[in-house]
Amino acid sequence: MRRLNVLTWHTHGSYLYYLAHAPHEFHVLARPGRPPGYGGRCGPFPFGPNVHDLPAAQAREREFDCILFQEDHHWHKDQYELLTPTQRALPRIYLEHDPPGLLPGMAPGRAAGSSTGATVWPTDARHPVDDPNVLLVHVTPFNALMWDSGRTPTRVIEHGVALPQGVRYGGDIERGLVVTNHLARRGRRMGADLFAALRTEIPLDLVGMGSSELGGIGEVDHPQLPGLAARYRFLFSPVRYSSLSLSTIEAMMAGVPVVALATAEMATVIAHGVSGVAVTDTRRLADAMRALLRDRGLAERLGAAGRRTALERFSIARFGADWDAALRHVTR
Repeated sequence: MRRLNVLTWHTHGSYLYYLAHAPHEFHVLARPGRPPGYGGRCGPFPFGPNVHDLPAAQAREREFDCILFQEDHHWHKDQYELLTPTQRALPRIYLEHDPPGLLPGMAPGRAAGSSTGATVWPTDARHPVDDPNVLLVHVTPFNALMWDSGRTPTRVIEHGVALPQGVRYGGDIERGLVVTNHLARRGRRMGADLFAALRTEIPLDLVGMGSSELGGIGEVDHPQLPGLAARYRFLFSPVRYSSLSLSTIEAMMAGVPVVALATAEMATVIAHGVSGVAVTDTRRLADAMRALLRDRGLAERLGAAGRRTALERFSIARFGADWDAALRHVTR
């Protein structure tokens, strides 16, 4: 079948890298200086030849089969400023990366029935896309459960990852690793308080953008991150409420045991005591970490079971096939 030409944005570089494993051509919008969201084909990712840089000013001149939106401003603003009416009538997919109530600066009206001073629960949040002719793709079943998608048809395409060749668990660094961007400013939702408390009694390292603000290692390029994580005794995910992290899945696929809060989608990914540690009683986190630091065999057993889960559930082949099916569905 013919390869489709898909117009999209560079919202999450690691996701774009994996998305490009689908057998289609992805044209990624870029602006001068490559500001956030308009980086085109940029960054340390080993993109294949099917990812194409597209200056935003030239988008009107190109022919596409599908438009793949990934953020609110793509939907509310960019499609009207950058695309022709004919292009806006093309098959469209909105890829929602997050559960509701996650993004800072959420615009009024993003939650149904909201008004000044009113309490709005995440379960009442209406998705900004309300169009029966658009396919809304969620990245986890939990996200799909939480959003009120109204009359917009939805489907879930769970993550898929692929590791650099030869990356497997070593665990020789007797410390835990936390991988989170801008943890200092993202606060309790991402578990900044738990990280701060636990690092006083457990050896923990932090990597990610802005991690130096908390005494962390700094940012590590995506191709090197799984190999680094594989050297640590365990990976700790202190996240209370967010989407499922690609770095956590990558660590699991390498065989790294994961210690996490059993919240959001993570509660379905790790079987506590079998394929990792997943609890909601935060008092048990330090005990679990000490056990992994003390007993390398335990770490290896939990990591191996987590790896089997990741290989079965987050295969890049399944992910690419799911995206191929979604794109062919909307363009049929």
